[in-house]
Amino acid sequence: MTATLPSGSVFDRLIGQLAAVAELSRAARAAAEVVAGRPVQPGAMTHAWLFTGPPGSGRSVAARSFAAAVQCDRAEELSQAPESLPGCGVCTSCRAVLHGSHPDVQSVVPEGLSIGVNEMRAVVATSARRPSLGRWQIVIIEDADRLTEGASNALLKAIEEPADRTIFLLCAPSTHPDDVIVTIRSRCRVVSLRIPPAESIADVLRADGVEAGLALWAAQASGGHVGRARRLARDEQARERRKAVLAIPASLTSMQACFIAAEHLVKTAEAEAKVTTSELDVSETEELKVALGQGGTGKGAATAARGSAGALKDLERRQKSRATRLQRDALDRALVDLASFYRDVLLVQAGSRVTPSHPDFARDVSSVAKAITQAGALQRLDGILACREAIELNVKPRFAVEAMTLALRLP
Repeated sequence: MTATLPSGSVFDRLIGQLAAVAELSRAARAAAEVVAGRPVQPGAMTHAWLFTGPPGSGRSVAARSFAAAVQCDRAEELSQAPESLPGCGVCTSCRAVLHGSHPDVQSVVPEGLSIGVNEMRAVVATSARRPSLGRWQIVIIEDADRLTEGASNALLKAIEEPADRTIFLLCAPSTHPDDVIVTIRSRCRVVSLRIPPAESIADVLRADGVEAGLALWAAQASGGHVGRARRLARDEQARERRKAVLAIPASLTSMQACFIAAEHLVKTAEAEAKVTTSELDVSETEELKVALGQGGTGKGAATAARGSAGALKDLERRQKSRATRLQRDALDRALVDLASFYRDVLLVQAGSRVTPSHPDFARDVSSVAKAITQAGALQRLDGILACREAIELNVKPRFAVEAMTLALRLP
């Protein structure tokens, strides 16, 4: 495929992934041929896909773009036009899929720490139906690595015995058994996405109206994460949080400084999660109370109120799980920034000309590079990775972060 893509396609949203776009385009064309009743080459289209790649590479964007290309109203016409990419992006079906409102495209997005078996059974039951308006029944499972064992088994059965017009699109960081169980992985066609180059991300930000200098800085500072680049370019508070995190390594000159830094990281993550969830929690609770008849004056109001305690308690549990996940996600973003700081330290120590992740912190990077050895930098990277793993294993964040900052302490 050439270095550029034809414009005017749903795949325009997928940044820096030419190989993946080429593969998905061929499959979308094959899907249109299947619907038209024409023969296709074996393996040209499959019913289960696994999109893998680092955070920010566009796993869910790729899955949704592919779903739109498959459901496109002009699918058969575009399948016969090799100079055009499938998925026109402007028809009713494309717009509905991209906006999450198509009746034949289900999206499973975990609000809490995991996707449970009951939720997955309901999704599987719906997926077996014939499409109502579109050409296919499609299930997009974002963060498939958060499936519980029971949910994975429920999904596996559906993938083993799929309906004729059903497609499963899974998104996960990798094909490792810790992310996706082997039996599901073996039944999926894998599309591996790479980290988009900073130049491509900057182009997208400039197209969104971001000033050129800020766009390039945000693209470089994001570590290849498109969503983070947009956040850094548009949100002053996000830039301030990043600045505070990257100031930590050079400040860790005493045990007291280590505990202060840990306190800051944890409290900042808690505050960020609270801002995101507070208004949503209130609105969800009020909507549920209205649906359950609380505050009513009719004959059944008292009975409805007495029976609502269980539903409200279940909502509170799910909201708490969502808040915990958002806190962990915010903390993880800080840990990724710290890891990239020590990457820059290693680059300086090695005399490399590779572009650093944080050129605006070159002075701090240089200072830390002089204070520790290359082995010390690697040990500190190990400490950050150990912290991430500990939090994934449900270690109390404060304990995990304090252990990490002590490991980062300067000699």
